[in-house]
Amino acid sequence: MKNYNSIAVVYGSDSSEWEVSCKSGKFTASKIDGARYDIYEVFARFGKWELVAYRLKGQERIELPEESRPSIDRNDFSVEVEDHKVKFDYAYIMQHGTPGENGLLQGYFEMLGIPFSSCSAFVAAMTFDKFSCKSYLKDVDFVHCADDLFIRKGEPMEGLAQKAVDRLGLPMFVKPTDGGSSFGVTKVHAIEEFGPAVEAAFKEGKTLLAERAVTGREITDAVYFNGKELVALPVIEIITDHEFFDYEAKYLGESREVCPAEITEAQREHIQEVSKKIYAHLGCSGLVRVDYIMDGDELYFLEVNTIPGMTSASLVPQMVRAAGMDMTDFLSTIIENS
Repeated sequence: MKNYNSIAVVYGSDSSEWEVSCKSGKFTASKIDGARYDIYEVFARFGKWELVAYRLKGQERIELPEESRPSIDRNDFSVEVEDHKVKFDYAYIMQHGTPGENGLLQGYFEMLGIPFSSCSAFVAAMTFDKFSCKSYLKDVDFVHCADDLFIRKGEPMEGLAQKAVDRLGLPMFVKPTDGGSSFGVTKVHAIEEFGPAVEAAFKEGKTLLAERAVTGREITDAVYFNGKELVALPVIEIITDHEFFDYEAKYLGESREVCPAEITEAQREHIQEVSKKIYAHLGCSGLVRVDYIMDGDELYFLEVNTIPGMTSASLVPQMVRAAGMDMTDFLSTIIENS
């Protein structure tokens, strides 16, 4: 067992996902073992890092008034609480989007030598960019990647819509390469919709993908390391009446998640094995969720989520419950083995 005493759960972010990140962070903090660790909640957004709440071993959570929240000393990742300096032993990263999901925060902790819950800075940066991540998987023989077209902001747009249609067909998806929660994602049905879709994607970042739309069932699975081996959690199928699993479907209850997914045993085993292979091939650590489209028995890779959502209704907590595991024990496993 690691000798961690103080766990800092870092949430909030500089992206459009910051509010979802806060929900994920607060839920995670509430489920970490309060008999084993002191738990501190750190809100970090646009350079303002402050302690918002803490829970000492065996005690109740204390939420600090907004006007008296102490700032985090980023020189050594510490904070002054009641005239006592607390230097955090471990960081549980729950920032969706930048800087917690694209490697920046991981690089900070790596330089300070502070253990943290997610992938390394390099792997986080590579997986956060959809184009880079797909490039690492295009030549493997265990999962498919839909054809795509990479576009950088500022490149000439003349003739680009026709090029995309000729290459990818219709419908297609246009999405930012480095976003989450489906912000800036559009399903394009006609060539006239391509330009507005590109504009929407560029509001979230400087690069985007136009990607061939694959028809099938939306499937997701999560993988973690338990100290001995990689473990794949139960598979979920996401069913929605929307065109795709967009923000409203994700967070406003406009989808149905079937866990475990109603698939054959052979399909389940295949999905879980592929998820573990992707985790290993990309060099992941901590908890990672992988999203797919399943066309018949063929799996098409969508993306890797190295900081998957962790609200009470999120996909991973559903998987943990379906596996018959206790959430607190599960988080202890992540903390002790990442």
